[in-house]
This record gives sequence, C-alpha cells and structure tokens, in this order.
Amino acid sequence: MTQNLISEPAREIPVVGEFDLCVLGGSCTGVFAAIRAARLGLSVAIVEKMGCFGGVATLSLVNVWHTPLDEVFEKRIFAGLTQEVIDRLKRRNSVKEDLANASVAWGFNSAEMQIELDELITENNITPWLHTSFVAPIVQDGQLTAIAIENKNGREAIKARFFIDATGDGDLCQRLGLDTYLAARRQPSTTCATFSEWDSLGNANWGALIREHADEYDLPDGFAWGGNIPGSDVFMLAGTRVFENCSTAEGFTKAEIEGRRQVRAIQDILRKYAPESKLALQALPARIGIRETRHVRCLHQLTGDEVLHGKRFDDAIANGSYRVDIHHDDKPGITFRYLDGREVYTRPGLPHENGRWREATAQSPTFYQIPYRSLVPQGPFGNVLAAGRFIDADTVAHGAIRVMVNMNQTGEAAGVAAYLALKNECPAREVSPAKLRTTLADGGSIIL
Repeated sequence: MTQNLISEPAREIPVVGEFDLCVLGGSCTGVFAAIRAARLGLSVAIVEKMGCFGGVATLSLVNVWHTPLDEVFEKRIFAGLTQEVIDRLKRRNSVKEDLANASVAWGFNSAEMQIELDELITENNITPWLHTSFVAPIVQDGQLTAIAIENKNGREAIKARFFIDATGDGDLCQRLGLDTYLAARRQPSTTCATFSEWDSLGNANWGALIREHADEYDLPDGFAWGGNIPGSDVFMLAGTRVFENCSTAEGFTKAEIEGRRQVRAIQDILRKYAPESKLALQALPARIGIRETRHVRCLHQLTGDEVLHGKRFDDAIANGSYRVDIHHDDKPGITFRYLDGREVYTRPGLPHENGRWREATAQSPTFYQIPYRSLVPQGPFGNVLAAGRFIDADTVAHGAIRVMVNMNQTGEAAGVAAYLALKNECPAREVSPAKLRTTLADGGSIIL
C-alpha cells in the first residue's frame, strides 16, 4: 500500500546555543547528569518537553524513593545527588524517612521537589529549555553535532560536543538509528492520583472495595498502594494498571486516557460503596508513570542472573538493593525476587505464594551493581551515552534496577563520563572505568 506522504521543504534553522554537553530529558536522571557535568566545569544545556524537571518523581506524582541501604539494612550503598536532594527537601519539612523499609525509604512532596530541582539547575549555571521537544539529531560527516528542537520560538538547533539521552524511551538513540528493542513482556504503566479527605473513608477497607467491585467498573486486577504526602493531608494513590505500549504516539495517548479512566473508576467505587466518605480528587499526573518501553543495545546487557547473584563489576557506577519487582502483563499481581533466594508472588486480597528462585545458602549478596558498559550504546557515535530506564537490561534485571534511586545514579555516571570523554578527547567506550569511579566518588557517590 502506498504511504500517504507530505514533503517538508528544506530550511535553515537558527542555532540558539553551543555547549560542551546537551542532556535530553529533565527527569532526576537527566538533571543529575547535568549537575555532575556542570560541577566539573562543562557548559551544559538540558532539554525537557514538559514544564518542570523531575520526571516520574514530579510529573507522574510517584513521590517515593527507595532505601540507600543494602538488602539487610546494614550498609549504605549510595548517596550522591539523591541524598543531596533529600537533605534539601528535609529543610522544608517535605520528607518522611524510614530507611529500614524495603518499599518506601523516603516519601516526599513532589511539588516541593519541582522547585528544588529548578533551584539546582539555576545554582549550577545550567541552561534549561522547558516546554521544548527534541525533534531530530543533526549528523554531519558521520558525527552527531547538534539536535533540532521545537518550542514557542519554532524550530531551532542546539550544538554540543557531547549528548546524554535521558529521555526514558531512548528517543535520541532511536532516531540516530542505533539498535533498540522492546522487551518481550513490558511492565504495565500506572497513573497515580492525589485525593483529599482520604481519612473520611474511616474503617472502610478501600483495597478490598476496589478489588470486590473492579469488574463492575472494568478495572484490571492490579496492585494498589499509597500514602499521605509529607507536610499535607493529601493522599497519593497508585492503583491503576495500563497495558498500552507507551513507545508509540498512539499507545501513549491511549495509555493516558485509560489511566485517567481507571482513576475515576476507583473514585466512583469508593464513593458508591463507602458513601459516608468525602473523598475528592485533587490532582492527576501530567504524564502517566511508565515502567518500561524500549531499550538501547549497549556494550553489555545487564542480566537477571547478574543482579540476583550480586555480580561485581570493575566498571560499576551504581549500587542498588531494591528487589526484583515484576508487574506482570499476562496475569494479575507482582512477583518479587530477593537476593537471598526468596520469591514471593503477591496478589492483593489473596495469600502470598512464597517460594524460592534458588536454594538457601549460608551467605547471600546484599546489593547489586550496574556497570558503565550498560550505558554505552553500540554504534558509531562516540559522543552519546544512555541514562535512565532504557539502558540495556533484560526483563528480570530491569525489574530491579528501573526504580528512581538506581536510575539517578546512572545519570550522575553519564554526566561524569561525558566530562572525562571530553577532557581526554576519547569516545565514551574508552573512558577509563577506574577514573570514572574515582571522579564519581570525589563528587559524593558511594563506590563499592
């Protein structure tokens, strides 16, 4: 079938800035990459298509970060900018802390974080472009030299010597023609929401009500959790499960609409079956919380075996202890796998199914690592790095490493690696792992 096409006339576009580094994507991963590079002396631009920084932590209302301690809560395994931001938010009474909690170590106020990230961008002399979409890479003589952007000014270009793709979906890598792939089973997305008067539900078992009446409102059998936002009486609920493929425009659109439909369905259930409540919807996310879309092929694919057996890497740039957490796309509930060999299949309202993915041993690892190699895309472009949830990892590994505190560390590593690549005039794949780890440690990271 002949494709319906329109020819766009060629045109010249103005260059609005030239930088050492351009970061695409303003999640905490992207912001942390930009900050670490700027603190090392690079001129840095950051491009974000939405109106604020923070990504899932702010735009998607997921106001939870996981513990900086190992699986047995004895050893601190990361710090860096994650800890710095938490410390800044504590000064505003915007954090609840419980480090010996595998599910929620830090609960924070997402609105306060938005402003805090603005201040960090300003303090570190980073040039921001908000409400600005990345349009296309500009490759000259086989080298990535600039990106085209689109915003209220129209089409413009930003030149840079190095680029970090922190878009979440690997948009730069994909449009450069680098090898990307979709996981065989993508973890579904979640639309969070905030409510006032949650306490008016009283003794009503809201989780049970949602499960009992889900079919009436065409709700998938999922997993619901939530908690009060620090410093307020507003409750954040994560109770939806959306299966659309958010790596396409069509799928992303359907996902946003379906997520909001499910939020309303939950609200209607609680209003109908807990009629004494005064529950009121207060806010919806600016963007659905996406767990997984595409990945980019890198020098190394991190595997579930490497994560679950705590494999140590000589180029390790991040440490994590968040359990393997697989939100299934082919059945209800979640499977958790722990480094000590335990496996738990949990489905709300039913008893946990406890088992083991391996036999018990006298000793078990208590944390896992992410190697720098899993951030370096395969292909001809030596001035591009990946950071965030689309780095190269198989399904099981991704289930553990995808959480924000781990991805924050990949951003910091990418920012430092960009500095070292430019300083030593070498491609990303030739950055010295030893020097990268030392420089990260000098900047506040915990290197093990």
